[in-house]
Amino acid sequence: MKSEFHDKTLASELGIAVNQVTATVELLDDGATVPFLARYRKEVTGGLDEVVITSIRDRVAQLRELDKRRTAILASLEEQGKLTDGLQGQIDAAATMMELEDLYLPYRPKRRTRAMIAKERGLEPLAQAIWEQNAQLDVIAEAQKFLNSEQGVESVEDALAGARDIMAEWVNEDQQARASMRTLFMEQGLFKTAGVRGKDVQGSKYRDYAEWEEPVANAPSHRVLAMRRGEQEGFLSFRVVVPEAAALALLSRVFVKGNGSASDQVTRAIQDCFTRLLSLSMETETRLQTKAKADQIAIDVFAQNIQQLLMAPPLGQKAVLAIDPGFRTGCKVVCLDKQGHLRHTDVIYPNQGPGGAAKAGDTVTELCQRFHIEAIAIGNGTAGRETETFVRALTLPPAIAIVMVNESGASVYSASPVAREEFPDQDVTVRGAVSIGRRLMDPLAELVKIDPKAIGVGQYQHDVDQSILKQRLQDVVISCVNRVGVDLNMASPQLLTAVSGVGPQLATNIVAYRQEHGPFASRTALKKVPRLGAKAFEQAAGFLRITNGEHPLDASAVHPERYPVVHAMAKDLGCTVKELMKDPERQRSIDLNRYITEEVGKPTLTDILTELAKPGRDPRQQFEAVQFDEGVQSIEQVTPGMILTGVVTNVTAFGAFVDIGVHQDGLVHISQLANRFISDPNTVVQVNQQVKVTVLEVDIPRKRISLSMKTVLSEAT
Repeated sequence: MKSEFHDKTLASELGIAVNQVTATVELLDDGATVPFLARYRKEVTGGLDEVVITSIRDRVAQLRELDKRRTAILASLEEQGKLTDGLQGQIDAAATMMELEDLYLPYRPKRRTRAMIAKERGLEPLAQAIWEQNAQLDVIAEAQKFLNSEQGVESVEDALAGARDIMAEWVNEDQQARASMRTLFMEQGLFKTAGVRGKDVQGSKYRDYAEWEEPVANAPSHRVLAMRRGEQEGFLSFRVVVPEAAALALLSRVFVKGNGSASDQVTRAIQDCFTRLLSLSMETETRLQTKAKADQIAIDVFAQNIQQLLMAPPLGQKAVLAIDPGFRTGCKVVCLDKQGHLRHTDVIYPNQGPGGAAKAGDTVTELCQRFHIEAIAIGNGTAGRETETFVRALTLPPAIAIVMVNESGASVYSASPVAREEFPDQDVTVRGAVSIGRRLMDPLAELVKIDPKAIGVGQYQHDVDQSILKQRLQDVVISCVNRVGVDLNMASPQLLTAVSGVGPQLATNIVAYRQEHGPFASRTALKKVPRLGAKAFEQAAGFLRITNGEHPLDASAVHPERYPVVHAMAKDLGCTVKELMKDPERQRSIDLNRYITEEVGKPTLTDILTELAKPGRDPRQQFEAVQFDEGVQSIEQVTPGMILTGVVTNVTAFGAFVDIGVHQDGLVHISQLANRFISDPNTVVQVNQQVKVTVLEVDIPRKRISLSMKTVLSEAT
């Protein structure tokens, strides 16, 4: 019954049919991956895309966690002997974890409280009498009945104080009060920060928050995370407050029933509750709730940036000379063949005087000739622009593309176990240069080897919930890898790991089998890999490509389980599958309705037809190199009013960072984005996008460059 209830809940939340949810959840529970369901089970899911399927997966997990907590709470109440039919009904109906915890709060085992001590002293009946607020009640006379020196109740004030402690706890544990106060904190609360005494806040990056306040309801995610980080690093105090008068008035409307002496005691209990209990717990909840919201926004931004970076246009299989630039230690040079294999390493010193530049020029020219180099990749770190200027001044064949490559994360890769396994006999500088060259050839294949958090396109990625971030980034990597497809005979273990149904162990087994038996001749040969069973083959096969394999469809995204459909099409047209794939006229003549069955519907047949037209088509855009403006290589050379070429390196909730080739990214604040990015929600600035920017302001001491895209036309690649 719970499963049916969850399916209806999800269907309502997502605006889809219940049977779509039910079918999708069953497949997910059976081990199907999101990309596989979105691509190869459209008839079963009703054509749901990856976004909706992922939402179903994550929401089902939340609802199941809710059920686990519900079961634990019911068991606890049963054990305490406190479970009534009414309470069970409320707990069964609770739709959120917050509702559940509010219901359980009065019964949850807790450390000794002031209310507990008062109850132990026999003051609960007094509290109950006052709580009823009978106008005829003589509070003083009633309190005198509970004086007991043995219990520590020496005076009327002792008795009333104990009664107020009990009533304060009742207010604090009241579900309606907590819900109302929660709303008040979210709608009228203020974030307030102040500099910590003894800390140089004015000299820190948190100086804007030294005396700061803003409404909780309007605070953008990046400022919430910035304030929390300032608190964590010891520079700021950080509070969430609400107008006390408004809070007390709200509680009084719920609990105060008159204006007699009993009501006065209730009012005092409410004040104590708010100051000592409720305001603190609500502040904690508000901090957690706003942190979760800020985390989600930051993770969304980071995931979008990573996706755009992974889907950056590849140069393709070309011989590449890659340079990891440096001044004092020189520039590490590597030559890679068309498959990305390391063929040669060297060091040049183009930035150490005329003699060093001349010798370096001879070396680069000779290496380009010897290894038939088709492109030169230059890291964009220290000495990058100077090295680019040096290379462009050489007399090289014009067909050799010279490209600046974002090297963020290359140093992380070069020191990683993956790099040590790939190049056990090379030092970190060689590995870093190889990574730069391979990024140019195929960004996706290389970047999957690096922890996405190290790539540098996020916003407070180290401050957000790491488990949620890890899952989201894993989803992005898997989605990108499977959308592009993977060459089974070329892919690294890291790339294969991201293929639907494969994972680390099977990826290792595939590579080991490939090394022992040679390239795979067909997709079906995958079944010979140890521990790769029918389920894994079903999930993975459609996303793996074999160029020039035994079957022409092995190079396409058509799943092997649907090969018989294509064979039937070819047979009906009197040709082979290979001939059908090369003949657009024959493809256009196919009547898809003839091939519809219970298992294969129009969506799958349409996908098959698309693949026949362009088998194994790479969905990424065509590669186009960026060339920064000559004569602008350092921040000191940047002046307001300049119009420069740049590349978007990071998109955040407050704007976009743009590399203009001076080793310091400039910021285009959201207010300075080109009008089309602001007015059209379907048009967004993207990582790796080429843009024209105008320099607004340069702050050399703080290394800050303010840019605008409003006054120039954006040039999207």
